[in-house]
Amino acid sequence: MVVTQENVAVNGSRSVTPQQIADALRERIRAGELKAGDRLPTQAELADEFGVERGAVRQALGELQKDGLLSNVSKGSPPRVAQPPAPGRDEPQPTMVSLAPRITEAFSAPHVRIDAACLTAESLIPALSEPLRLIHGGVIHPERIDVRILLPSRDITLAFPVPVDGRGDDDPVHQRWLAMRNAQGHVLRHNLRTLRSHGIDVDITFRALPFTPPVKLYLLNGTEALIAYYRVTRREESTDSGTLEMYDVLGTESLLFSFDTMAGPRDAAFVEESQKWFDALWETITTDLTLS
Repeated sequence: MVVTQENVAVNGSRSVTPQQIADALRERIRAGELKAGDRLPTQAELADEFGVERGAVRQALGELQKDGLLSNVSKGSPPRVAQPPAPGRDEPQPTMVSLAPRITEAFSAPHVRIDAACLTAESLIPALSEPLRLIHGGVIHPERIDVRILLPSRDITLAFPVPVDGRGDDDPVHQRWLAMRNAQGHVLRHNLRTLRSHGIDVDITFRALPFTPPVKLYLLNGTEALIAYYRVTRREESTDSGTLEMYDVLGTESLLFSFDTMAGPRDAAFVEESQKWFDALWETITTDLTLS
């Protein structure tokens, strides 16, 4: 069974935030459970499903509309899933739109190699849902999959996310990020390891960065580099103990730029240097990362 982020508590609480509702609906859209033109359940039905007030559902739907994933949110009837922009190499698209088809194409190779340096595995989990579905359905069958993930160490002082009013001895924003990092890492590892049941040799390894990555980088099969800048913004999140005001990043919304070795010498040089940068970090200043 493929696990989704909905199945994992990311903050040790049963309370569901508008952001988590939006993330869950995003994953359903990305996984094809909700297709373009489909109507969503009513706000009352969604509020009942997630155990929240309708206001939290309205916030989540509003965020998805801003992302271009929903239409008719403010109308009287339930919103519909919008047609996502067509992904392409020439024009950058948000990470949540453009990463999935690139990773799906990478899985057509006999030996799949994915290297990623990022803040969390938030974007990778939904992006892998389609190739995992194709493998479980017998459509594709790579022989080997190697995945290496660089994530920030739990012991460093992150540049972001951070509380707006400064860090204290018990930083709830850092604890929230750490819980998300670990939970999403566990989901990613579990989903990939399920492919071993198909006779595929799968290896997934995490290492800890001693700094906060200002960009997210994905390297696919040594032939393509995808890079996006983390854009810092101020936002709020409701918790059982109150409202967290933080400077956080819009990871899934950040534009992803593609560089391919077949596109010419300039792109090929970028891919090669990006791979050297990643390999150097992996082999030198990073440390073993244990997901607690």
